[in-house]
Amino acid sequence: MLLLASGLMVSAQDKAKMQSYQARLSALITKVAEAPTDNERYLASEEAVQLLAEALEEEDSEEWRWQLPSYVSVLTSPDKLFRIFTWAVVRDNGEFECFGAVQFYNEKEEYYEHLLLHDKSEEIMNREESVLYADQWLGAVYQDIIQTTSGSHTYYTLLGWNGVDNLTERKIIEPVYIRNGVPQFGAPLFRRMRNQRRVVLEYSNNAVVNLSYETQYVQEVERKREKVKGTNRYQTVEKVKEHKEQMIIFDEVEPQVPGMEGLFQYYVPSGTEQAYAFVDGKWELRNGAQGRLSDKKLNKEFAPLPKHTPSYNFDR
Repeated sequence: MLLLASGLMVSAQDKAKMQSYQARLSALITKVAEAPTDNERYLASEEAVQLLAEALEEEDSEEWRWQLPSYVSVLTSPDKLFRIFTWAVVRDNGEFECFGAVQFYNEKEEYYEHLLLHDKSEEIMNREESVLYADQWLGAVYQDIIQTTSGSHTYYTLLGWNGVDNLTERKIIEPVYIRNGVPQFGAPLFRRMRNQRRVVLEYSNNAVVNLSYETQYVQEVERKREKVKGTNRYQTVEKVKEHKEQMIIFDEVEPQVPGMEGLFQYYVPSGTEQAYAFVDGKWELRNGAQGRLSDKKLNKEFAPLPKHTPSYNFDR
């Protein structure tokens, strides 16, 4: 009975400690969003990073169900072996910088560990092809996590957003997997796209671009040769069939004006939707996707930042 009482006391103490971390983190994250100056916002973010790192050192911290302000995203994989925290600091000039941490299970060492994320977006040249790590991260605030397997590997595909600056925004499809005990950002999971390890959509900050994981329609064109009635001739007949499928669906973007290729402040949705479905261990492009089930979106909604900074919505 004494041993049982001791165990209950430790458990209560651990809970109280995690609740304290949560309260202090909540206050800091709110300050990141609402403080009136760049300096105050960055100081609050740096304190939040250090406090989060301290909290993740606690035994069994991977089991804690965080309840933090909506300015920060906390995503946990279905297998509970991967968790990622992300948020953004918005400067007075409208530029974004992302911060966060990843907590994951190291199978080799058989324990949970964590790494802090360092946003190096402006230093990464080949954004769709680069293999990246926590210390060289294409910053984003993630809104969804999709767990898949390919062979013996488990992948966590993240859907993210970055407000970038006053001219452009960015949305990202980012596969992650644990390799040699370290999370690797970017993986060659996109069928028929050689060397592509992630999808990056950059576009005008005046545009609205959808990126979501949900059940949507796919149109498939079936072609058959049929005999023309009353003749000996044959013709190819096309029939359009539809079925619903779970997929990553997004708007294709292109320059609003010809000749503006590479100037992303002029990129807007082309009017065509594209999608990836996970088939045989790869994300396979579905050109005939139709995003018509908008009332069933699965994205988590995030609160906009206060008026002193450019407002943003993670569902844009």
